[in-house]
Amino acid sequence: MTEALLYLSTGVFAGLASGLLGVGGGLIIVPVLFFIFSAQNLPAEHIMHMALATSLATIIITSISSARAHHKKQAVLWPVFLLLAPGICLGAWFGGIVASDIKTDVLKPGFGIFEFIVAMYLLWNHQSQQHAVSLDKIKSAVGGFIIGTISAIVGIGGGTLTVPFLNWHNIPMRNAVATSAACGLPIAVFGAASYIYTGWSISNLPGHTLGYVHLPAFALIIATSFLFAPVGAKLAHRLPESTLKKWFAIFLMLIGLKMIFF
Repeated sequence: MTEALLYLSTGVFAGLASGLLGVGGGLIIVPVLFFIFSAQNLPAEHIMHMALATSLATIIITSISSARAHHKKQAVLWPVFLLLAPGICLGAWFGGIVASDIKTDVLKPGFGIFEFIVAMYLLWNHQSQQHAVSLDKIKSAVGGFIIGTISAIVGIGGGTLTVPFLNWHNIPMRNAVATSAACGLPIAVFGAASYIYTGWSISNLPGHTLGYVHLPAFALIIATSFLFAPVGAKLAHRLPESTLKKWFAIFLMLIGLKMIFF
């Protein structure tokens, strides 16, 4: 019962953060799952892989909802999405394969460093500048592959990477955010699939898993994150965004430091 409540609470927090700040829930879900799985005494060598895989699996559901909402507002640039998608799919699959061969002792501080960098970016409150550079097939393939690879290795939907990449290439911020939300789906699908594939033959994983994906955690997190993301979006119009970003950034920094040093 305690574990179920923790998974549900994680979904609430991740959903609210996603709706309030547009920051993917993976930044919250991965470290929280790591600490929960550690407290359950699950196999230490697989804990980080399970946290990353389960996070990506939840993003499959939330990205569908988010992309659908942006599509209704006609903000998603589907031709740009189609340019990025092949590289993203290959990168996400490759990233999951690579991460599965990295030990938890390396993945854990690596995620902490990434979390710390995102926190500093939020505190800096810098918006990437547009340049008179358009996306072509080569740039899209390379950029998509890098975004997909990094996102799968750290278990996120890629918004913190995709949005500045698109904005740099002269795409307005509104469309960059919307298109990034759509790009989260192939990242999550191919990233989660790669973790399922690599974890399929692992013999000492706990019950109720699909490869590295922890199914009870997945089901309970999406149940609440799906419901609370719209609540966060509504609150975003009533609360000061700059203050929220600062407090959330401090929270990410503390989590990042804990992942690095403890």
